[in-house]
Amino acid sequence: MPYRFTTPDQQREMLDAVGAASIEDLLSQVPRDLRLNRPLDLPPALTEPDLERRLRQLASRNVAGNQRVCFLGGGAYDHFIPAVVDEIVSRGEFYTAYTPYQAEASQGSLQAFFEFQSLIGQLTGMDVANASLYEGGTAVSEAVFMAQRVTGRNRRVVVLGSVHPQYRDVVDTYTRFLDCEVVTVPTPDGYAKLADVQDALNNETACLVIQHPNYFGCLEDVEDLVAAAHAVGALAIVSVNPISLGVLKRPGDYGADIVVAEGQPLGIPLQYGGPYLGLFACRSEFVRKMPGRLVGQAKDRKGRTCYVLSLQTREQHIRRDKATSNICTNQGLLALRATVYLATLGPQGLKEVAALSCQKAHYAAERLAEVSGLSLAFNRPFFNEFSLRCDGNAATFRAQAAEAGFDIGPEAQSIDGADSLLLVAVTEQRTREEIDRLADALGT
Repeated sequence: MPYRFTTPDQQREMLDAVGAASIEDLLSQVPRDLRLNRPLDLPPALTEPDLERRLRQLASRNVAGNQRVCFLGGGAYDHFIPAVVDEIVSRGEFYTAYTPYQAEASQGSLQAFFEFQSLIGQLTGMDVANASLYEGGTAVSEAVFMAQRVTGRNRRVVVLGSVHPQYRDVVDTYTRFLDCEVVTVPTPDGYAKLADVQDALNNETACLVIQHPNYFGCLEDVEDLVAAAHAVGALAIVSVNPISLGVLKRPGDYGADIVVAEGQPLGIPLQYGGPYLGLFACRSEFVRKMPGRLVGQAKDRKGRTCYVLSLQTREQHIRRDKATSNICTNQGLLALRATVYLATLGPQGLKEVAALSCQKAHYAAERLAEVSGLSLAFNRPFFNEFSLRCDGNAATFRAQAAEAGFDIGPEAQSIDGADSLLLVAVTEQRTREEIDRLADALGT
């Protein structure tokens, strides 16, 4: 639908309807120092042909995706996406559907979300999964709040320092003005020491937040950490890379209480950092405390299978102050992408993707550790991502790789004492020839 500016007469009519004398009057409740009161630095207006010509000139400066090789990590990964994912998701029934959080959501959309929940439950080994959240960072925070509701402990949360720094920032932001202490356990060796975690936990702790594989790529001693949380009555929240569950033990099998994840690896393109998909699963006894919405299977009056929104514990559905979250929608289209991706690969396909990513990452680690000025930062098992310690500035190596047509990183600058670290991720897409060329480029 093309956009049309409102005319002065239409603006006057709308202002009269809301009882405002002017646009300035309408905005009077916004503090003046928060309003944009400076002239916009815009270029002179162009005719439509000139504007199109200018946009084409700007677009020509973009580098085509197939000219660069992606070894980027830090929470978003360049996995192969089968063509069937785009084919199904781009169908009009799904692609143009109204945001499906109301009771009139179609049976097709509801069934797709039910299938999504079922697949995430199987993938994580948990009893129940919701119909998705916004992305991985807010999923961690929602899990923290859920743990507080379940345990009745609101004043203390323990987070490992090896959890993604952006996830920890989100938790800090959400809890900043609450009477809640967020304790971070230092992980200078790339993983959490059990004794340090036990020292941080106490009988007032609501939960322990673990990432496995963690931000540095290392695997945690996750079963011992989960047991330590349970020993003081706290819940164990585990943030995972969903692809890693093709080869690693499922969180539900080692006692995790809440499992969250960034769902981007499941058939969602990198697309400049978003939108992405938050995964959230838990044990059945916590379902009434779970944020978001849950699609259930039922029977209609004629005995036919149908699907319903069976749980919607948000404030807009009469819950008000009893709402578990103010989440107003789920990432329906992206959840559908994950559903099609997982159904297309199946258990064996997911295992092969995970195994290839792991094997190629270990080959890349060996080759890059041979480069002068680079070494593996941690002597720990890893999945498809690892940290390199750089002699000098990590940005220099990133620039050197970019010059040769490779994207690597990010730099682990937000971790205390880790300014010289560089993350490298390898997926099933990368080839031995690409890995060798990257090592050669960094070695020159």
